[in-house]
Amino acid sequence: MKEIAVDQLKPGQRYSRPIYIDADSLFVPEGVAIKERDIERLRKWDVTVLRTEGEPISDDPQAAFNAFFLRAFNSPTQRGITRMYGALKDRLMECFGRIRNKESVEQDAVNRVVDELVKLIEASPNDVVQYMLYGMQGETGEVENALNTAVFSAMVGQKMQISRHHLLTLVTAAVLHDIGMVRVPEEILAKKSALTEDERRQVQTHPVHSYKIITKDLSYGEEVGRAALQHQERWDGAGYPRRLKGDAICLEARIISVADSFVAMVSHKPYRTSMIGYTAMRNLLSDNGTRFDPAVLKVFIQVLGIYPIGSIVLLSDSSVCRVLENRSNAPLKPIVKTIIDRDGHEYIDDNGAVIDLAEDKSVFIARAVDANSLADKHRSR
Repeated sequence: MKEIAVDQLKPGQRYSRPIYIDADSLFVPEGVAIKERDIERLRKWDVTVLRTEGEPISDDPQAAFNAFFLRAFNSPTQRGITRMYGALKDRLMECFGRIRNKESVEQDAVNRVVDELVKLIEASPNDVVQYMLYGMQGETGEVENALNTAVFSAMVGQKMQISRHHLLTLVTAAVLHDIGMVRVPEEILAKKSALTEDERRQVQTHPVHSYKIITKDLSYGEEVGRAALQHQERWDGAGYPRRLKGDAICLEARIISVADSFVAMVSHKPYRTSMIGYTAMRNLLSDNGTRFDPAVLKVFIQVLGIYPIGSIVLLSDSSVCRVLENRSNAPLKPIVKTIIDRDGHEYIDDNGAVIDLAEDKSVFIARAVDANSLADKHRSR
C-alpha cells in the first residue's frame, strides 16, 4: 500500500480505493470525500500516516465513475489487470514518445509489451475486456487505442485459430498500426472542425508512415509492416492508401480494421462521447460487406457478443446488470450480474445475483445503458 501523509490531506479529497488508518481501521471508503473534521480527528489521535491502494480522483464524471467501477472490479485477478494494463500503457507511451522525437527504440521494448499483453489475454480474456469496456480509462489517446485494438485483434486471431507466430505478428501490427500518426502535424490531429482536403490527405498518409517506422526504424519484417500499411483498406476497394479490395488485403489488416473501428466507437475523446458497446456492435453489423471482411466481422461478433462483456444493461424488471459472459448460440441472452436490483439496492462488493438469461425466462434485456450514467446516480447519492 502507498502512504499518505496526514499533513498533506485537504478537505474534499477522494481516492479510488479505501483509505486505512491501520490494517483493521478504515478511515474513509473509496470515492468518499475527506472532511475537515476527519483530518482534525487524525491530528487529535496523533496519526501521521494513512495507507491506500488507490489514487486521488477529481470531480470529473469519468473519475467518479472509476471509483464506482473499482467497487465491482476488485478481485485479486482484476486488480492485477488494472496494474498490468497501467504498466503496459506507461511503457508503450515511452516507446511512442521516443518514436515521435525520432529517437532510437529497441524492438525488444515493443516485443515485451506484445508478449505480456498476449499472456494477459490468454489468462483472463473476459476480465481484460471488462476493464476496457466498463469505463476504467477516461479519455483515450493513441496508446490506449493501440493496446485496446491489439486486445480485440488477438481475441479474434485466437478464435480463428491462427498460429502462434501469426498471432504475435497480428498483435505487434495492431499495437503499431497507427504509429505513423506521429508524423502527421499536431495541429491537424488536434483540429476539432472539419478537415480540409489537403489535411485529410495528410492524415491518410499515416499508414505509409507506420509501414516505414515498423520496417525501417524498428526493423520488423514485411508481414508486420504490411498489416499496418493495409489497415485502412476497405473490403469494397474504397480504402487507402492503395485501394486494395477483398482478399488482396492481408488477413491481419482485415482483423485490425474491425478491431480499430470498434475501439474508435467506444473510446471517449475530448471532442465527443463514446458509444456504448451495444450501439458500436450494431454499427458494425450494418456494414453489409462494404468496409469489413464479412468472415472476420462474424468472428468478431462471436468473440464479443451483441452485448459485449462488461456492457451495462437494463432488464425488463428494471434491474441494472453487467454482462459477464456471452454465448455464440444465444447472443441476446448473456449471463449477467446484478449491479442495482429492481428495488434500487446497489451491490457495492460485486455480490449481486448472477442471472443466466438463457435459463431465466422471467426477465430479458430491455436496453443497453451508458455506463457513465451510473456514475451520475452514484454521485447524487
